Amino acid sequence: MKLIAAHTVSLFLLLIICNRTAAQAPAAQDDTTRIIQIIQGKSLRQKTIDSGFVIETIAGNVILKERGTLFICDSAVINHHTNVLEAFGNVHINQNDSINTYAQHLRYVGNDRIAWLDNNVKLVQNKGTLYTQSLKYDLKTNIGDYTNGGKVINGKTTLTSENGTYYADTKDVYFKNNVHLVDPTHEIITDSLLYNTETQITTFITQTYIKAQKGGNIYTSEGTYDLKTGSAFFGKRTIIKDSSRIYISDQSAYDQASGIFQLEGNAVVKDSVNGYTIIGGQIFSNQKTNTVLATRKPVLIFVGEKNDSTFIAADTLFSGLKKRDTIVTAATDTNTVIKQPPAKLSLGNKFSFKKKTDSLTTAIKDSAQTTVDSLLPKNDSAQIADSMKTMVDSLVLAASKAIDSAKKIAADTTFRDTTLTIKEKQDSLSLTSIDTLKKPTVINAGADTSLRYFLAFHHVRIFNDSLQSVCDSLFYSAEDSVFRLFYDPLVFSHQSQISGDTIFLYTKNKKADMLRVFESAMMINQPDPHLYNQMAGTTMTGYFKNGGLDYLRVKGSPAESIYFPQNDDSSYIGMNRSKGDLIDVFFINREVNKVKFINDVDGTLYPLKQIPTDQKFLPGFKWWDERRPKNKLELFE
Repeated sequence: MKLIAAHTVSLFLLLIICNRTAAQAPAAQDDTTRIIQIIQGKSLRQKTIDSGFVIETIAGNVILKERGTLFICDSAVINHHTNVLEAFGNVHINQNDSINTYAQHLRYVGNDRIAWLDNNVKLVQNKGTLYTQSLKYDLKTNIGDYTNGGKVINGKTTLTSENGTYYADTKDVYFKNNVHLVDPTHEIITDSLLYNTETQITTFITQTYIKAQKGGNIYTSEGTYDLKTGSAFFGKRTIIKDSSRIYISDQSAYDQASGIFQLEGNAVVKDSVNGYTIIGGQIFSNQKTNTVLATRKPVLIFVGEKNDSTFIAADTLFSGLKKRDTIVTAATDTNTVIKQPPAKLSLGNKFSFKKKTDSLTTAIKDSAQTTVDSLLPKNDSAQIADSMKTMVDSLVLAASKAIDSAKKIAADTTFRDTTLTIKEKQDSLSLTSIDTLKKPTVINAGADTSLRYFLAFHHVRIFNDSLQSVCDSLFYSAEDSVFRLFYDPLVFSHQSQISGDTIFLYTKNKKADMLRVFESAMMINQPDPHLYNQMAGTTMTGYFKNGGLDYLRVKGSPAESIYFPQNDDSSYIGMNRSKGDLIDVFFINREVNKVKFINDVDGTLYPLKQIPTDQKFLPGFKWWDERRPKNKLELFE
């Protein structure tokens, strides 16, 4: 009896399906009309409503079909006149075996192909899953919208927002209002965000805050971030912060595999730990090697006390780290630090410059190699790669020249020329007083510590309120706080100009403390628009006080001098042209006050109106005031 009843019900359902399908067969030919078919159900009932339309109710393991879309639920109600389906309990929509949507309740308008789902809604496509409490899903366009909060989980990435739109065809999700993304490496907070569940690329379209799990923050309003590779692109003056630096530029890109930041357009790198800022049209920063390369009118700024900063401009700037085993302070180069003009000079010990030169040579070579290996784009366009290779070739060439110059200096590094006899030291005692001479200081550092250095190549210009300089190439290391200036360097201090083949400028607390000039050394001081005090020799050593020259010693074979002495009323006596083994020059208020000659002194004093024309200038004299930076703004032009 039960078997017959079951057979009768099944036959009844089959007849209804066939009759309805046959009756509506002509309409099925119209692509705009889509019929909801009953595939399975334990019970089926028909009911006529007041308007005269018949509705059908199906219950028990219900399966319905609309072309390639299956509707599975516990029970359903179909209005064939309006072609509306309402499903209840464990609703499952399978669309072409690629998109699966789950909920506890569904209302589906077949003519518009729009489904409204609510109560524990879940949409699954490939690895991405959308969770929400209510969802409007358009089966024509495969676009879903939620407005009461939603969450997308894709692998280890979770995104939540109040509103969102899911584009199934492109696998994009547009999140709106209180958007929050969390993955193993980053956390993103924003108001609007576009995310692709297949490519895992995030697109930023409004103010966005990105926090790295290992430290670091990004503030942007435009860009993309690839969660798979860690590569990112940002625009609109994005701010990037890590443990020690801030990066800002019009456009920026980051490649996680290489650790390289590329900044384009008014780029800024600010290092708060090391106290410097780099500005340029293009900057590359490698986080793995901790190096920075800046081009397109770059400027390096060392921040000093009370805004007394030092600005350095060049065609190319490079900065890296050098491992430090033993640090020898700048004072140990001569076993003395002289803070005041010397009364006695203990410069008899040999100057161990060769060790310093070897260190310099290694650092320059390492920096050039680092630039080639870590900063040359390998996967970028050929045009960018060629441009970078040109810059790197220039960098290596300039580095090689700097090494050659350093080797030349190293060939004559004993500094026996500054050794004075006991009598000479006694003669100097009457000149002025000095502070106690400081002993050499050696600091042993751990093998994991390192020191930052800087390289500047071609058309180098330096500006500080108290000192300016120009040269072709520059090397600076935090190891000894020395600016090494190569190839026709000039140093300007108030009314004085110092030139030579190579100049080392020592700093202390980011202020000029001492300088050394090697080969063809010359100092020119302009006390009056038409008069020039001149000191020239083979080498020169000078000391600064309060930002100005305080004492200068010139050594030559012989050293020569042109000096205009003055009376007590500041009137000029004449011109003294002299020479000797050593010349000591003393300054007061940054003007030449006294000149003293030591050993084999020979000189002539000419009255002002009787100075021979051929005696007014020393060989090699050139007043380079037109090359002197007049203000810091010039360096940004």
